[in-house]
Amino acid sequence: MNIRITNRWLLYSLLLLILIIRFGIVFNSFHLLFLFTKLIFSNYSVALGQIDFGLFDYFLSSVLIIILPAVILFKRKSFSFLDSSVSFASFSAMILFISFVFAPLITNTNPEFQKNISVTKLLPPLSSVNAVYSLKNLEKTASYFILKEKVVKNSYNDRLVFADSIKKDSVITYYQKGRPYLLSSSVPFNLEKDYVITKKFFLLGTDEFGRDIFARLVYGARISVSVGILSILLTFILGSLLGFFAGYSGGIIDSFLSHISEMFLSFPVIFLIILIIALFGNSIFSIIIVLGFSGWMSLFKIVRSEIIALKGKDYFLTAKLLGVTNFNLIFSEMLPVISASVIVNLIFQFGNVILAESALSYLGLGTGSIYPSWGSMIQSGQSYITTAWWMILFPGLALFFTLFMTNSLGNIVKVMFNPRLKK
Repeated sequence: MNIRITNRWLLYSLLLLILIIRFGIVFNSFHLLFLFTKLIFSNYSVALGQIDFGLFDYFLSSVLIIILPAVILFKRKSFSFLDSSVSFASFSAMILFISFVFAPLITNTNPEFQKNISVTKLLPPLSSVNAVYSLKNLEKTASYFILKEKVVKNSYNDRLVFADSIKKDSVITYYQKGRPYLLSSSVPFNLEKDYVITKKFFLLGTDEFGRDIFARLVYGARISVSVGILSILLTFILGSLLGFFAGYSGGIIDSFLSHISEMFLSFPVIFLIILIIALFGNSIFSIIIVLGFSGWMSLFKIVRSEIIALKGKDYFLTAKLLGVTNFNLIFSEMLPVISASVIVNLIFQFGNVILAESALSYLGLGTGSIYPSWGSMIQSGQSYITTAWWMILFPGLALFFTLFMTNSLGNIVKVMFNPRLKK
């Protein structure tokens, strides 16, 4: 008996797994949202001071992991593509999507968190260290702030100490690289009340600053997907509008825009990108604008050629003679015809943009100095390739599988729109 595993079943299973593992975080996020609402009505100015992206991120992820499965279930016809069998491309796309949306729930660690580097740096995969968390003076803090500290993970926590080993006696002694440190005074204390002693697990190891590679890998997917989507959106706007304008107008306008696109194509794009970023600085917004602007030429040529070919079709000429407005001609006659070519081109462009952003981060010109990026992780791991191979292996695999996934999806979509290409 053959069991057919569909993308829908796989998506539900992954979301349910995250919900079960991180149920405490999801529950606390909803509780935090309730307390935040009460704080707004009781002290509006204090509530405004507590609004930050990290808090919003946890709220949104917790809400979406409850709502998204229900939406997909009740709108089955709108998500009919999920009923196809699982392939490598669809599985990779699903992992990338889940990492983008539910990063705070997948890993409950800030990607920039570092503490006690002498203990945590360059730990291999599947490593763990002892962790001591202080509970002192927490009872003096309002419940909202206590819960926020538990839910939202910051890049630093002065209550947390990592150690190689811990000795519990009348005092707590922890050891870092063989050196003993006293955590508590000699006065008898209540261990369960004052401290929590546990272990911190690093699934994919740590980097040279003791940062969790798994957390940086997951949040790095957010950077790649965000840059990719926003860049191809800009590419789509520029390429399609200019292509429409050139193909539909013809004459001098068509010739001028065609020569402009050929001029950009004749110049190596990567050098143009590096030049612009070096002149105007590197930020995530400049990266998006530059990468989006650098990819409009190929889409321009596709749209322009499709419009020129469409203008000579009999049904298009007949529609014009019948008095159909230009607006209706564009949206009812042109867009449905060229949509297939545009979608395929944008899928391939998405992979190219992710590769370009990683290359720029590798060169130190991307977003890696501010946000976790696969390119900057590969660059850092290059210096430790013989002693800490995991630093370069995992971001390299993430980048490889993402590029392979986008190319596979592009080929699948191309065959969907043109079955004659199927071998």
